[in-house]
Amino acid sequence: MLEAIIAIVGILFGVGGKVVYDRQQTTRGKNKVEKELADAQTKAADIVLKAKDEALEIEKERRREWKKTEDRLVEREAALDKKLDELDKRTEKLRAQEDEVEELKNEIREIRTRQQEKLEKIAGLKKKEAAEKLMQMTERDIKHDLIGLVDKLQKDAMHDAEERAQEILVSAMERMSSEVTAERTVTAIKLTDDEMKGRIIGKEGRNIQSLQRATGVDILVDDTPGMIVMSSFDPIRRQVARLTLEMLMKDGRIHPGRIEEVVAKAQKQIDKEVDRAGEDAAREVGVVGIPKEMLRLLGELKYRTSYGQNVLMHSTEMAHIAGMIAEEIGANVRVVKIATLLHDVGKAVSHKLEGKHHHIGAELARKYGMSEDIAHAIEAHHDDIEATTPEALVVRVVDAASAARPGARNISAENFAERMRDLENVATSFDGIDKAYAISAGREVRVIVKPEKIDDLSSIKLARDIANKIESTMQYPGTIKVNVIREMRAIEFAK
Repeated sequence: MLEAIIAIVGILFGVGGKVVYDRQQTTRGKNKVEKELADAQTKAADIVLKAKDEALEIEKERRREWKKTEDRLVEREAALDKKLDELDKRTEKLRAQEDEVEELKNEIREIRTRQQEKLEKIAGLKKKEAAEKLMQMTERDIKHDLIGLVDKLQKDAMHDAEERAQEILVSAMERMSSEVTAERTVTAIKLTDDEMKGRIIGKEGRNIQSLQRATGVDILVDDTPGMIVMSSFDPIRRQVARLTLEMLMKDGRIHPGRIEEVVAKAQKQIDKEVDRAGEDAAREVGVVGIPKEMLRLLGELKYRTSYGQNVLMHSTEMAHIAGMIAEEIGANVRVVKIATLLHDVGKAVSHKLEGKHHHIGAELARKYGMSEDIAHAIEAHHDDIEATTPEALVVRVVDAASAARPGARNISAENFAERMRDLENVATSFDGIDKAYAISAGREVRVIVKPEKIDDLSSIKLARDIANKIESTMQYPGTIKVNVIREMRAIEFAK
């Protein structure tokens, strides 16, 4: 029992000691924390004070810099004010000097006038009269010397210019070589057999009549054995007729309705060839920027001739030679090449527009926005317009050089083509005309009238009027047949 009591007492003392020990430890920790907190507050206060001191120092430094800057600005402003004052004083001084100079000028003018009056009074001559007498005396003294000098300079210039021009022309012509005689347009097609001949003629000749009416070309079947010959002064129409016949013979179906379809198709194909020919010519010469309308007209020259010379080949050849000459003499190569390439473009529409082809070509160039230098060079390549630029002179020279080569041109062929155009122009000058074609080598002009404007009786009178006008305005060998055609078509569709 005693032992148990002793054990319990021991336990109680142990527990009490533990409690006392824990309280002592807690008190010590609390004191330590409070001490550390006080130390931290002291350090923080030191840091804040230090930061405030640094901020005050920075502010003082900044204020010193601002003060320096302000002082510099004040000094600069003072310097500028001083300079402005000096400029004002200098300006006033210059104005005073200008006034003095003007006064001196006036005094000099007055002195000069008084001297001139005294001299005129002494000499008995006015200033103008004295100047004229002096010029006459001078001219009389040196006239012979001047005449001799001018004559010598002219002779030297002509000699040098002629020699230089010959060198340039020969050099350019040697560098450019082309065919003398151009290839002619095909005007005959070979018949495959007699059956094809019958198909082309058609029942009572209706097929061949439709062909002639649609193409404006006189077609002769078997006039030459085994051949179809097409006669028309217009090579483009002849080309359309040739292509039409080739397509019809290949297809085998030949009747008036089919003929009209094939003619339209052939016309489109020829139009494409014309466009391609113009673009190829410009590309070959090496020029860009030509309007599409002018390229189209240029392509039409592929099927036209001038005095028997193919106009497109002539123009292309000229453009090459002109470019070489322009380089030698320092002219504008681009202007020269374009003007030379297009110099005969008026021939593509000369049968539609009145006037000479070079005037028409120049107007077309202006119409489609080309420069005046190019238009002038085109217009001045013949003698009726004076060439005022080096480029225009080059175009005129190369035109003569290209046309003058032996065998290049045939004068009678050009006269013949011109007469054919005149025949058509006479016919189309009357009202109510739809189309007019000169065929059979100019021995017949075929006129198609608008049926709603010209009746049968008026057609007879129209034929007589056209014949009378041809007799009174044209010169031609033999006789010319005037054939007026009036056709009425009624078309309706069953649905």
